[in-house]
Amino acid sequence: MKNLVPLPYRRVSVQPYAGALTATGLREHFLGREAYRRTDYVVLQQGGDTALIAISAPDRQSLFSPIETVEVLALPEACRFVESSEVDTGNRSALAEAAHQAGVGADGTLVVRGKYGHVNFIHHPNPLVIRVVEVAPPEPPKLFGLAQHVLSYADLPAIRLELERLDLNDLAAGRRPPAFLVPCRSGGLERLGAPIYFLDERPATRQDWLLIGCERSLQFHRHYYGDEPPRIEMCPRRLAELRGSPTLLKCCLLEFDIELDGQTAVVPWGADLVMVEAALRRLASQSAATPQAGPA
Repeated sequence: MKNLVPLPYRRVSVQPYAGALTATGLREHFLGREAYRRTDYVVLQQGGDTALIAISAPDRQSLFSPIETVEVLALPEACRFVESSEVDTGNRSALAEAAHQAGVGADGTLVVRGKYGHVNFIHHPNPLVIRVVEVAPPEPPKLFGLAQHVLSYADLPAIRLELERLDLNDLAAGRRPPAFLVPCRSGGLERLGAPIYFLDERPATRQDWLLIGCERSLQFHRHYYGDEPPRIEMCPRRLAELRGSPTLLKCCLLEFDIELDGQTAVVPWGADLVMVEAALRRLASQSAATPQAGPA
Protein backbone atom coordinates (compact mmCIF):
# COMPACT_ATOMS: atom_id res chain seq x y z
CA MET A 1 0.00 0.00 0.00
CA LYS A 2 2.96 2.38 0.12
CA ASN A 3 2.88 5.37 -2.26
CA LEU A 4 -0.74 4.71 -3.22
CA VAL A 5 -1.77 7.49 -5.64
CA PRO A 6 -4.98 6.93 -7.65
CA LEU A 7 -4.55 7.84 -11.31
CA PRO A 8 -6.50 9.31 -12.91
CA TYR A 9 -7.67 11.33 -9.94
CA ARG A 10 -11.29 11.24 -11.12
CA ARG A 11 -11.39 7.98 -9.12
CA VAL A 12 -11.41 10.13 -5.97
CA SER A 13 -14.62 11.70 -4.65
CA VAL A 14 -14.65 14.42 -1.98
CA GLN A 15 -17.70 14.55 0.29
CA PRO A 16 -18.77 16.40 3.43
CA TYR A 17 -19.57 13.96 6.22
CA ALA A 18 -21.52 14.47 9.43
CA GLY A 19 -21.40 10.99 10.94
CA ALA A 20 -18.99 9.27 13.30
CA LEU A 21 -15.40 9.41 12.05
CA THR A 22 -14.63 5.90 13.18
CA ALA A 23 -13.97 2.74 11.18
CA THR A 24 -17.30 1.26 12.32
CA GLY A 25 -19.22 4.45 11.68
CA LEU A 26 -17.83 4.88 8.18
CA ARG A 27 -18.57 1.29 7.19
CA GLU A 28 -22.11 1.42 8.51
CA HIS A 29 -22.75 4.71 6.74
CA PHE A 30 -21.48 3.75 3.29
CA LEU A 31 -22.29 0.05 2.91
CA GLY A 32 -25.24 -0.30 0.55
CA ARG A 33 -25.26 3.37 -0.51
CA GLU A 34 -24.86 4.03 -4.21
CA ALA A 35 -21.60 5.14 -5.79
CA TYR A 36 -20.67 6.43 -9.21
CA ARG A 37 -19.04 3.72 -11.33
CA ARG A 38 -15.70 5.55 -11.56
CA THR A 39 -15.37 6.24 -7.82
CA ASP A 40 -12.91 4.02 -5.97
CA TYR A 41 -11.95 6.31 -3.07
CA VAL A 42 -13.87 8.83 -1.00
CA VAL A 43 -12.30 11.68 0.98
CA LEU A 44 -14.55 12.63 3.89
CA GLN A 45 -14.36 16.10 5.42
CA GLN A 46 -15.86 17.17 8.70
CA GLY A 47 -14.79 20.54 10.03
CA GLY A 48 -11.00 20.38 10.11
CA ASP A 49 -10.90 16.59 10.07
CA THR A 50 -10.30 14.37 7.05
CA ALA A 51 -10.69 10.62 6.57
CA LEU A 52 -10.22 8.35 3.57
CA ILE A 53 -11.99 5.18 2.50
CA ALA A 54 -11.73 2.77 -0.45
CA ILE A 55 -14.96 1.33 -1.83
CA SER A 56 -15.94 -1.39 -4.24
CA ALA A 57 -19.14 -2.32 -6.02
CA PRO A 58 -19.95 -5.48 -8.01
CA ASP A 59 -21.50 -3.52 -10.89
CA ARG A 60 -19.15 -1.06 -12.58
CA GLN A 61 -21.13 -0.88 -15.81
CA SER A 62 -24.19 0.92 -14.51
CA LEU A 63 -23.80 4.63 -13.85
CA PHE A 64 -24.46 4.09 -10.12
CA SER A 65 -24.50 0.90 -8.08
CA PRO A 66 -24.59 -0.12 -4.39
CA ILE A 67 -21.33 -0.16 -2.43
CA GLU A 68 -20.38 -3.71 -1.45
CA THR A 69 -17.19 -3.19 0.58
CA VAL A 70 -15.68 -0.30 2.53
CA GLU A 71 -12.01 -0.26 3.54
CA VAL A 72 -10.97 2.50 5.91
CA LEU A 73 -7.55 3.69 4.77
CA ALA A 74 -7.04 6.64 7.10
CA LEU A 75 -8.85 8.21 10.04
CA PRO A 76 -8.28 11.86 11.05
CA GLU A 77 -5.34 11.14 13.34
CA ALA A 78 -3.36 9.77 10.36
CA CYS A 79 -4.83 11.88 7.56
CA ARG A 80 -3.88 15.45 6.74
CA PHE A 81 -5.49 17.81 4.21
CA VAL A 82 -3.62 20.71 2.58
CA GLU A 83 -4.35 23.21 -0.16
CA SER A 84 -1.51 24.09 -2.53
CA SER A 85 -2.28 25.45 -5.99
CA GLU A 86 1.25 24.58 -7.18
CA VAL A 87 0.99 20.81 -6.60
CA ASP A 88 0.08 18.68 -9.62
CA THR A 89 -2.21 16.11 -8.03
CA GLY A 90 -1.83 13.88 -11.07
CA ASN A 91 1.88 13.46 -10.37
CA ARG A 92 3.16 10.87 -7.89
CA SER A 93 6.45 12.63 -7.20
CA ALA A 94 4.73 15.98 -6.68
CA LEU A 95 2.47 14.42 -4.07
CA ALA A 96 5.43 12.66 -2.43
CA GLU A 97 7.28 15.98 -2.18
CA ALA A 98 4.17 17.66 -0.77
CA ALA A 99 3.96 14.94 1.88
CA HIS A 100 7.61 15.47 2.78
CA GLN A 101 7.09 19.22 3.07
CA ALA A 102 4.00 18.67 5.23
CA GLY A 103 5.83 16.25 7.52
CA VAL A 104 3.58 13.29 6.59
CA GLY A 105 5.56 10.08 6.95
CA ALA A 106 5.23 6.53 5.69
CA ASP A 107 2.45 5.66 8.14
CA GLY A 108 0.29 8.65 7.19
CA THR A 109 -1.88 9.96 4.38
CA LEU A 110 -1.83 13.36 2.69
CA VAL A 111 -4.82 14.70 0.77
CA VAL A 112 -4.09 17.69 -1.45
CA ARG A 113 -6.34 20.17 -3.19
CA GLY A 114 -3.83 21.28 -5.79
CA LYS A 115 -3.48 22.69 -9.26
CA TYR A 116 -6.81 23.47 -10.99
CA GLY A 117 -8.57 22.73 -7.70
CA HIS A 118 -8.29 18.96 -8.22
CA VAL A 119 -8.04 16.68 -5.20
CA ASN A 120 -5.93 13.55 -4.85
CA PHE A 121 -3.96 11.81 -2.13
CA ILE A 122 -0.84 9.82 -1.41
CA HIS A 123 -1.31 7.03 1.11
CA HIS A 124 1.71 5.82 3.11
CA PRO A 125 4.24 8.00 1.23
CA ASN A 126 7.60 6.28 1.02
CA PRO A 127 9.19 7.57 -2.22
CA LEU A 128 12.46 6.45 -3.70
CA VAL A 129 15.03 9.04 -2.60
CA ILE A 130 17.63 9.74 -5.27
CA ARG A 131 20.72 11.76 -4.43
CA VAL A 132 21.78 14.12 -7.23
CA VAL A 133 25.47 15.02 -7.03
CA GLU A 134 26.18 18.12 -9.09
CA VAL A 135 28.65 20.98 -9.33
CA ALA A 136 27.71 24.63 -8.97
CA PRO A 137 27.72 27.25 -10.29
CA PRO A 138 25.64 27.51 -12.42
CA GLU A 139 22.67 27.99 -10.15
CA PRO A 140 20.54 26.04 -9.86
CA PRO A 141 22.84 23.09 -10.56
CA LYS A 142 21.89 21.95 -14.05
CA LEU A 143 21.47 18.20 -13.55
CA PHE A 144 19.31 18.75 -10.47
CA GLY A 145 17.13 21.16 -12.46
CA LEU A 146 16.78 18.68 -15.32
CA ALA A 147 15.80 15.88 -12.93
CA GLN A 148 13.21 18.11 -11.25
CA HIS A 149 11.75 18.95 -14.66
CA VAL A 150 11.58 15.27 -15.65
CA LEU A 151 9.66 14.43 -12.47
CA SER A 152 7.13 17.14 -13.32
CA TYR A 153 5.90 15.23 -16.39
CA ALA A 154 7.27 11.67 -16.58
CA ASP A 155 5.20 8.63 -15.64
CA LEU A 156 7.53 7.38 -12.92
CA PRO A 157 7.08 5.92 -9.44
CA ALA A 158 7.10 8.38 -6.56
CA ILE A 159 10.62 9.85 -6.39
CA ARG A 160 12.10 12.55 -4.20
CA LEU A 161 15.39 14.24 -5.10
CA GLU A 162 18.08 15.33 -2.66
CA LEU A 163 20.80 17.65 -3.95
CA GLU A 164 24.41 17.14 -2.94
CA ARG A 165 26.00 20.35 -4.18
CA LEU A 166 29.70 20.53 -5.06
CA ASP A 167 30.53 24.24 -4.95
CA LEU A 168 33.54 25.13 -7.11
CA ASN A 169 34.29 28.04 -4.81
CA ASP A 170 34.52 25.67 -1.86
CA LEU A 171 36.71 23.22 -3.78
CA ALA A 172 39.18 26.03 -4.43
CA ALA A 173 38.99 27.56 -0.95
CA GLY A 174 42.42 28.47 0.44
CA ARG A 175 44.16 28.28 -2.95
CA ARG A 176 45.77 31.51 -4.17
CA PRO A 177 47.20 30.94 -7.66
CA PRO A 178 47.94 33.83 -10.05
CA ALA A 179 44.90 32.75 -12.10
CA PHE A 180 42.23 30.05 -12.40
CA LEU A 181 41.22 28.07 -15.48
CA VAL A 182 37.70 26.62 -15.52
CA PRO A 183 36.01 24.52 -18.24
CA CYS A 184 33.53 27.15 -19.42
CA ARG A 185 32.12 30.58 -18.69
CA SER A 186 29.76 30.74 -15.71
CA GLY A 187 28.71 33.34 -13.20
CA GLY A 188 29.12 32.83 -9.48
CA LEU A 189 32.91 32.34 -9.44
CA GLU A 190 33.75 35.82 -8.21
CA ARG A 191 34.76 34.44 -4.82
CA LEU A 192 37.80 32.75 -6.35
CA GLY A 193 39.65 36.06 -5.97
CA ALA A 194 41.93 35.78 -9.01
CA PRO A 195 41.64 36.27 -12.78
CA ILE A 196 39.55 33.52 -14.41
CA TYR A 197 40.15 32.02 -17.84
CA PHE A 198 37.81 29.67 -19.70
CA LEU A 199 39.15 26.53 -21.31
CA ASP A 200 36.41 26.29 -23.95
CA GLU A 201 37.46 29.74 -25.23
CA ARG A 202 41.03 28.42 -25.72
CA PRO A 203 42.99 31.38 -24.31
CA ALA A 204 45.71 32.39 -26.76
CA THR A 205 48.42 32.65 -24.10
CA ARG A 206 49.21 29.96 -21.57
CA GLN A 207 48.97 31.48 -18.09
CA ASP A 208 50.28 30.35 -14.73
CA TRP A 209 46.86 29.08 -13.78
CA LEU A 210 45.30 26.45 -11.56
CA LEU A 211 42.82 24.29 -13.45
CA ILE A 212 39.50 23.46 -11.82
CA GLY A 213 38.44 20.60 -14.05
CA CYS A 214 38.03 16.91 -14.72
CA GLU A 215 40.02 14.40 -16.77
CA ARG A 216 38.42 15.63 -19.98
CA SER A 217 39.50 19.20 -19.22
CA LEU A 218 43.02 17.93 -18.64
CA GLN A 219 42.94 16.20 -22.04
CA PHE A 220 41.90 19.46 -23.67
CA HIS A 221 44.71 21.32 -21.90
CA ARG A 222 47.28 18.81 -23.11
CA HIS A 223 46.03 19.25 -26.67
CA TYR A 224 45.99 23.05 -26.50
CA TYR A 225 49.20 23.73 -24.57
CA GLY A 226 51.17 20.47 -24.48
CA ASP A 227 51.38 20.18 -20.70
CA GLU A 228 49.43 19.45 -17.52
CA PRO A 229 48.72 22.30 -15.08
CA PRO A 230 48.12 21.83 -11.36
CA ARG A 231 44.49 20.81 -11.00
CA ILE A 232 41.57 20.66 -8.59
CA GLU A 233 39.34 17.69 -9.35
CA MET A 234 35.68 18.62 -10.02
CA CYS A 235 34.26 15.39 -11.46
CA PRO A 236 31.10 14.41 -9.53
CA ARG A 237 31.82 10.75 -10.22
CA ARG A 238 35.20 10.99 -8.46
CA LEU A 239 34.06 13.28 -5.66
CA ALA A 240 30.74 11.63 -4.78
CA GLU A 241 30.89 9.70 -1.56
CA LEU A 242 29.72 6.12 -2.12
CA ARG A 243 26.79 5.42 0.17
CA GLY A 244 25.10 2.42 -1.38
CA SER A 245 21.99 4.49 -2.12
CA PRO A 246 20.43 5.55 -5.45
CA THR A 247 22.52 8.35 -6.94
CA LEU A 248 22.41 10.38 -10.14
CA LEU A 249 25.46 12.23 -11.42
CA LYS A 250 27.25 13.14 -14.64
CA CYS A 251 30.68 12.58 -16.12
CA CYS A 252 32.48 14.25 -19.05
CA LEU A 253 34.08 10.98 -20.11
CA LEU A 254 30.65 9.76 -21.23
CA GLU A 255 29.39 11.25 -24.47
CA PHE A 256 26.31 9.32 -25.61
CA ASP A 257 25.61 6.49 -23.16
CA ILE A 258 24.23 6.09 -19.65
CA GLU A 259 26.09 3.85 -17.22
CA LEU A 260 24.64 2.09 -14.20
CA ASP A 261 27.41 1.51 -11.66
CA GLY A 262 25.88 -0.27 -8.70
CA GLN A 263 23.17 2.11 -7.48
CA THR A 264 24.68 5.07 -9.32
CA ALA A 265 23.37 6.20 -12.69
CA VAL A 266 25.91 8.25 -14.65
CA VAL A 267 24.85 10.46 -17.56
CA PRO A 268 27.03 12.49 -19.96
CA TRP A 269 27.90 16.04 -18.95
CA GLY A 270 25.63 17.38 -21.72
CA ALA A 271 22.72 15.07 -20.91
CA ASP A 272 19.26 16.14 -22.06
CA LEU A 273 15.83 15.45 -20.55
CA VAL A 274 15.47 12.14 -22.42
CA MET A 275 18.75 10.84 -20.97
CA VAL A 276 17.92 12.03 -17.46
CA GLU A 277 14.49 10.39 -17.60
CA ALA A 278 16.08 7.11 -18.75
CA ALA A 279 18.57 7.26 -15.87
CA LEU A 280 15.84 7.92 -13.28
CA ARG A 281 13.78 5.08 -14.74
CA ARG A 282 16.73 2.68 -14.44
CA LEU A 283 17.29 3.65 -10.81
CA ALA A 284 13.59 3.21 -10.06
CA SER A 285 13.49 -0.19 -11.78
CA GLN A 286 16.59 -1.33 -9.95
CA SER A 287 15.14 -0.26 -6.62
CA ALA A 288 11.86 -2.07 -7.32
CA ALA A 289 13.75 -5.25 -8.22
CA THR A 290 15.96 -5.20 -5.10
CA PRO A 291 14.60 -7.55 -2.42
CA GLN A 292 13.78 -5.81 0.84
CA ALA A 293 15.12 -7.30 4.05
CA GLY A 294 12.42 -8.80 6.22
CA PRO A 295 12.19 -8.71 10.01
CA ALA A 296 14.84 -10.61 11.90
